Amino acid sequence: MAHGIFVGLSTIDLVYSVDEFPAPNSKVAAHDQQIFVGGPATNAAIAFHHLGGQSTLVAAVGCHPLSSLIRNELNQYSLRWIDLAPALNEIPAISSIAVNRAGERNVISANASRFGLPAAVVDQSALGDASVLLVDGHCIQACTAWAKAARARGIPVVFDGGSWKAGTEELLKSVDFALCSADFRPPGCSIQEDVVRFLTGSGVSHIAITNGAAPIRFVSPAAAGMLPIPPIEVVDTMGAGDIFHGAFCYSLSAQHSFQQALAQAATVAAHSCRFRGTREWMNHPIHPI
Repeated sequence: MAHGIFVGLSTIDLVYSVDEFPAPNSKVAAHDQQIFVGGPATNAAIAFHHLGGQSTLVAAVGCHPLSSLIRNELNQYSLRWIDLAPALNEIPAISSIAVNRAGERNVISANASRFGLPAAVVDQSALGDASVLLVDGHCIQACTAWAKAARARGIPVVFDGGSWKAGTEELLKSVDFALCSADFRPPGCSIQEDVVRFLTGSGVSHIAITNGAAPIRFVSPAAAGMLPIPPIEVVDTMGAGDIFHGAFCYSLSAQHSFQQALAQAATVAAHSCRFRGTREWMNHPIHPI
């Protein structure tokens, strides 16, 4: 069984379904509300597990009463986890998310940067049978330490580039695959060509930039081009990028090529957008990858 390790953020997501986003100084009534455990690394780990792999999440969970929501959901999806701060009694990172009728979303989030974490120590035994490691750039010291340890063992390291964060430049030195959003902008970069040059200059060999429903731009030593996204009727895009990353890691663990892994991940992520929330897609069959 493929074993993926996912290092980064775990959150509690409060999700409201609304007809339209509120204007300033106004209120809207939600016609549905849900609570999920989220965060880029966490959602990717759950997707990886659902597709048939074994997932280990490395994140700050802590011992606050609300942390039990995170622990319960990780247990529900049979994830192993390594707690970066088991004694932390701070309120976990909470995101408030509104999704409108078009499947668009607005997010207010407090991430893990608001509290200090102890220096992460890599569990070398967890890396023993790992086939891939993903870092999302949150909890940057932990991401960097685990990525360096994985690189030293020859384990492929995948970077979820949602946004530039302090310390990312050092992290990139241990990254093999960078999967970046269209909003990812390293210092001095204003267009995607700049981003590709920056990542290539940082030693990243395989680069992909997602653009929502538009084709994915990819660059690798073997080929470069644009990869189309399967057309679907969008209900909700929440978590689609995270699910894309989890599916990519699973396909990569199955020894598929970079382009094959991107295509299969795009199919899974598009499938997830046909349903509300970050979990409902798992209740509807999709061709295995």
